[in-house]
Amino acid sequence: MILLFTDFGPAGPYLGQMEAVLRLNAPGVDVIHLVSDAPAPVPAGYLLAALCRQFPEGCVFLCVVDPGVGGDRQALVLEADGRWFVGPDNGLLNTVAAQAERKHWLRCDWRPERLSASFHGRDLFAPVAARIAKRDFGWAHQPVEGPDTAFWPADRASIVYFDHYGNALTGLRYRCELAGRVLLVNDRQVRHAEVFCAVDPGTAFWYRNSLDLVEVAVNQGRADQALSLAVGDSVLFVP
Repeated sequence: MILLFTDFGPAGPYLGQMEAVLRLNAPGVDVIHLVSDAPAPVPAGYLLAALCRQFPEGCVFLCVVDPGVGGDRQALVLEADGRWFVGPDNGLLNTVAAQAERKHWLRCDWRPERLSASFHGRDLFAPVAARIAKRDFGWAHQPVEGPDTAFWPADRASIVYFDHYGNALTGLRYRCELAGRVLLVNDRQVRHAEVFCAVDPGTAFWYRNSLDLVEVAVNQGRADQALSLAVGDSVLFVP
């Protein structure tokens, strides 16, 4: 299975072009559009790390959040706890590596005959992801140390993503000792609830979401608008 994690948006020609390359190079392999509205590379990495835990070993994640495309950043392949990740060296894959028990990095030295300066997702990353999905490692690569994630924070105390409903996902993994504590969000104290119906309509609260992340929501409302939130806004648990 190949899973697409991009910031391309659901419309336009880009996802379709990448999927076509994948299906041509890895016929019979399932291609799933996992995320197409990822934020900047670093916050997106925390969403990616939470999502990938839902999938079995052997899956290949094609990760293209690449504002530096065409620059000097490297093309990397990460094997982490049996899952494969293909993408740019810009922080997008660092959180996956920081949270992994087993990992190794490869630098992708292979280049296609035609390499667009602005669409490495189609021309470089997608063909490599397709070959990995077929367990073909004949493309040119070198083992590398990869980004230094020894001091990379495994959790991020800020908003990393908004879903369709305006709920705010944070980069904090839920832990049992957080239950019942108050979360400070934009200078507003937000209390804990386990489910939406436990609070009145229009009330903000935080809860453990389906990815085991701390998420801020408003019952029958939008947390992004009600709390004037943006990706990168800090959150803090009150002692």
